Amino acid sequence: MTVLIILGVLFIALLVVVPLLERSSFRMSNEQISKMSRWILPLLVVMVIVQLIMHFTSN
Repeated sequence: MTVLIILGVLFIALLVVVPLLERSSFRMSNEQISKMSRWILPLLVVMVIVQLIMHFTSN
């Protein structure tokens, strides 16, 4: 039941956020995108390491 609630909330948020972003004139330059994309892989590695630590230390 909890999964359905979470999926419902995410779906409603998607229906609200996407039109708002399309209406706004918020644009990112290529420089801003490259700065942000530089952080994605290191953050994913940190996330995997934290998940492994949590997995092996859980009871």
